[in-house]
Parts: sequence; C-alpha cells; structure tokens
Amino acid sequence: CLDAVHPSYLTNGQPSVERFPISFKTHFSGNCFHHVVLGIYCNGHYGSLGMSRRSDLMDKPLTYRTLSDLIFDFEDSYKKYLHSVKKVKIGLYVPHEPHSFQPIEWKQLVLNVSKMMRTEVRKELEKFARDMRMKILKPSSAHSPMKERPRGKSLSPRRRQGSPQTRACRRDKS
Repeated sequence: CLDAVHPSYLTNGQPSVERFPISFKTHFSGNCFHHVVLGIYCNGHYGSLGMSRRSDLMDKPLTYRTLSDLIFDFEDSYKKYLHSVKKVKIGLYVPHEPHSFQPIEWKQLVLNVSKMMRTEVRKELEKFARDMRMKILKPSSAHSPMKERPRGKSLSPRRRQGSPQTRACRRDKS
C-alpha cells in the first residue's frame, strides 16, 4: 500500500532528487496549525510531496523555477482556505542513505513571513536555495567536531556537550 510509505523513502534511490523539509505555521479562526511537506529539487525545478485533505496543500509538480515561487504558491493556497501563513521553516537536504543516523535538520531557515515584505522573503529564500544548491549549508553537527576531553573527565548523559538545537544558529526559537 503506497499510502503508508513515507515520501522521502520513495525518492531515496534517486540521488539527483534532493529532498528537504518545509513546514508552515498558519493561523485560522484563533488557532495555530502546523503543516509539513517534503520539498523536492531536481533538474533546476522545485516541487513537493505531502499529505493533506486539500490537493493544493500537498503534492506540487516539479514546475517551480525558484524556491520562493513554490513557497508563495503554498501561501496562496492557504489563503484560499482562510489560513494566514505566519512562519515558514526550511531544513537541509535529507541524506539518501537509507540507514543514515544523521538527524534531519528541520529548521535551518526560519522566516516570520507575517512580519516581512514579500520581497524580503523572496530574497532570503533565494539566498538559502542558492547555498543549498551549492551544498554550502551543512548540518550543525558537521560544523563542530567532538572536542577531546581531558583524561579522567566524563560527561554524564545529562551533561551532553550540547544538542544540535542549541548549537545551530537560528533566527527563531519556536
């Protein structure tokens, strides 16, 4: 049954297809909602895979020339259902190795789009997309190798050196 298969698994054997998480925080009728889709980049085009009761809030074909075009299309779709997009969070590429223990970076770029002009959002998204395509961005765990501890000193499980969330530089804490 394909319904039970995670979208990233379907694209795992296709190294030319880059996958990354996209999440939206929306507001509707006094409540906040969180939505996640799998962003796709292949051959210079963006699209997405996901699940939703609304067809225009999940799968998007690989027809968007820029990441901002894809995100703005989602924003326009949410408006049709009277949801206002408050935040957009974009993570790093998901590894292609099926048995990777590398944690998924869910929030590499956090944009509070409700407080930004559309031109600012486009500029931030395109800079991030360019860096991603050039694979400049790496998971925070790749930036800082484990420091060697002096002999005799050990860290208890409660005193880890810092989780990836605390080491990662983010613009937002939510």
